Amino acid sequence: MKRKLSLFAVIALVTSLFLAACGSGGSEGSGDSGGSDSGGDDVFRVGMEAGYAPFNWTQMDDANGGVKIDGNPEYAGGYDVEVAKRIAEGLGKELVIVKTEWDGLVPSLNSDKIDAIIAGMSPTEERKETIDFSDNYYNSDLVMVVKKGGDYENATSIQDFSGAKITAQLNTFHYSVIEQINGVSQQPAMDSFPAMRVALESGIIDGYVSERPEGVSASSANENFAMVEFKEGFETSEDDTAIAVGVKKNSELTDKINEILAGISEEEQIKIMDAAIENQPAAE
Repeated sequence: MKRKLSLFAVIALVTSLFLAACGSGGSEGSGDSGGSDSGGDDVFRVGMEAGYAPFNWTQMDDANGGVKIDGNPEYAGGYDVEVAKRIAEGLGKELVIVKTEWDGLVPSLNSDKIDAIIAGMSPTEERKETIDFSDNYYNSDLVMVVKKGGDYENATSIQDFSGAKITAQLNTFHYSVIEQINGVSQQPAMDSFPAMRVALESGIIDGYVSERPEGVSASSANENFAMVEFKEGFETSEDDTAIAVGVKKNSELTDKINEILAGISEEEQIKIMDAAIENQPAAE
């Protein structure tokens, strides 16, 4: 009888300790996680494709300031990564890069899987309906990436691409402007810039719409590519060709990020971008 009572006592003690532990864990989990489902207040989780050089790319080590990708043996580098570092430092947080497909960036932000999008994203009116944006941290122009020595390398107007097979990335304003080209053969949008480069190399398309930094990057990485800048280009709004940080609606991060971005001059932006173009992996 004595042994049975002791056993009951042990069971009761273990049960009470288990319940106390659960209660304690629940209390900690109910605190503000800083907009991340696993990050905590000391972590700044940034979403990006890591596939849009020179804004962001994937590399195998920490060369040239690469940052480890969360849950992945690879690293992320590029202009966006350098800007993300500045913001994380200004916020007093540890930077965590979350590699995310382009279409998944806004849903990941709104479901608190990431704290911000720093991914060469333009603050278009359509996107502003679902998320907020910081001040711009880069401004660019639209270009066309084509085959070097091909029929379109010397184009000066978008109308020179009449009849050409042209595409752009899925769910970007780049794709929507293609219809401004009279008689263009608009091809299905593609998921990523690496996919478009492969399609261009193989002749599936004649060109793809991009922004100048990516165009410089593509032509630098592949000697078979050329970037076409236009005298008569696409009609766009200022927001379309700007790049900004995406944050959740009414986030307290917006003002803090703007303060940090204000400390990066236009001259310094160009310097960071030039370094990103120079440092991009050859395969990007």
